Amino acid sequence: MAGLFWFTEKLSKLMNVIAYTALTFIMLLTVADVVLRFFGHPIVGTFEIVGLGGAVVIGFGIPFTSWLRAHIYVDFVIQKFPNWGKNAMNILTRVVSIALFIIIGYNLFIYATDLYKSGEVSLTRQIPFYPVAYGMGVCCFIQCLVLITDILKVIGGKYE
Repeated sequence: MAGLFWFTEKLSKLMNVIAYTALTFIMLLTVADVVLRFFGHPIVGTFEIVGLGGAVVIGFGIPFTSWLRAHIYVDFVIQKFPNWGKNAMNILTRVVSIALFIIIGYNLFIYATDLYKSGEVSLTRQIPFYPVAYGMGVCCFIQCLVLITDILKVIGGKYE
């Protein structure tokens, strides 16, 4: 069990490194574009690169954010439940979330395959869309792994 937790945490951290690297890149690209635009030489395709980078930032940041439970949630009603009720609600919400992320990830893989087959690329820079869609699908499945470890923590009494 500890090995699964360790693996999930390390994988989530790796995903987060990718997310904040992409965020740093799109921030630097935006600043460079603004400065160069002032001198009459904008960077062509900045808008589409920032859009694709934003998808990477969001998708790859979800698993580690969930691992740390750094997302926003409202639990003032659940706090009034007894411990078994809190645990049941935590498990139920994780199971529903796993189902949702499996559906989203599966459909992203189908969509990415369609993008690959059609050769869909961005308008200005001709960047293919399918790697980003595949990456987002992988992120969804890694999020499922994080949610499974959450369920195991609840069952094991280690969920805070």
